[in-house]
Amino acid sequence: MASVKWWAASAVLVLVVVAAGAGAWYGSDQSIKVVRHGTGNTRVLAVQGGTVTLARTPQAAAPGTYWLEWSGAHSMLGDVVSEAPGRVTREVLRGPIPSVGTPGHFGNVPPGDPKVAWGIDYTEIMVPTELGPAPAWYVPGDGTTWVVAVHGQNGRRKAELKILPVVHELGLPFLDITYRNDEGAPPSPDGLLHLGDAEWRDLEAALRHATTMGARRFILYGTSMGGQIVGQFLGRSPLADVVDRVIMDAPMIDVRMTEEQGARNAGLPAFVAWSAGLVTEWRTGVDTDRLSLIRHPPRVRPPLLLIHTVPDAEHPIQEAYDLVATGARLGWPIRFEPFERGGHTEAWNVDRARYDRLVRDFLSGRSGARSGG
Repeated sequence: MASVKWWAASAVLVLVVVAAGAGAWYGSDQSIKVVRHGTGNTRVLAVQGGTVTLARTPQAAAPGTYWLEWSGAHSMLGDVVSEAPGRVTREVLRGPIPSVGTPGHFGNVPPGDPKVAWGIDYTEIMVPTELGPAPAWYVPGDGTTWVVAVHGQNGRRKAELKILPVVHELGLPFLDITYRNDEGAPPSPDGLLHLGDAEWRDLEAALRHATTMGARRFILYGTSMGGQIVGQFLGRSPLADVVDRVIMDAPMIDVRMTEEQGARNAGLPAFVAWSAGLVTEWRTGVDTDRLSLIRHPPRVRPPLLLIHTVPDAEHPIQEAYDLVATGARLGWPIRFEPFERGGHTEAWNVDRARYDRLVRDFLSGRSGARSGG
């Protein structure tokens, strides 16, 4: 009988270890696996006048400004005007109205390139990185201070086009880059994301290339993991001193805090996040503790406009609060602007007027950075 109990206990222990290992590997994949996103997450149920009715999803029912893309076309959609079970009707702000029955993708980032999204002319250039050429969109402007934009984990450079109208209005040159593992860019040697630990070198390459085109100073704009890439660049690149200002939107400030949030989202215990971190380090060779701008703030700390939505379920806003506290301790000028609504990187979507005003004032020097919210 004792032998049976021992074998039963051993079997349970093996199952627990296997489950924990699977959870850790899954958690690691969420951090470093390269993902190509498809299209099609809603369907057009009805159209009337200047409105379109979509199949209801939590995102399709979110307040604010979003886009609907389908079969090479797109429309900018405004606020919800009515709801019914399984349906949500939104105002069409610009663009064509799709036919009833059309499958489409409802998303929070502009479609296409600068010309498609905003009617702004651009040139595609190739940035020579250590792994090979990486494409970037260049919108010319006046002067030698450029805005350089860096998107987030498994994102696309079109996500950074939200700020382009303001940048273009101010006449600043704009460079929207790609980096290793992006579509059209070279893959990393191991085919995995490195959470900013290696990607910052591609940002450095973009700035070096920009200087051959006349750039002398830079304003960096990073969203999500792009914020971590910017942070690692400021801490590790010899070019960091040519950065005048930084804007971060929902940045990955502390990788471990982000991993813990991912475990909570999946309903997994905290130790799985810790285990996933170990697996991530084993698979990539990255020291994830180093990827904390809170515990390891960058060497160069220019004025920072920090934007974060309070409900962000991917990068918890506590990361932003902790960075603000670090800034106050170090004399790092941080202007912290929390938005009470919106999911991850959706501050622009839920309140475009406020977002554009903050960016415009910060870029034009009319609003000094301050610590705190």
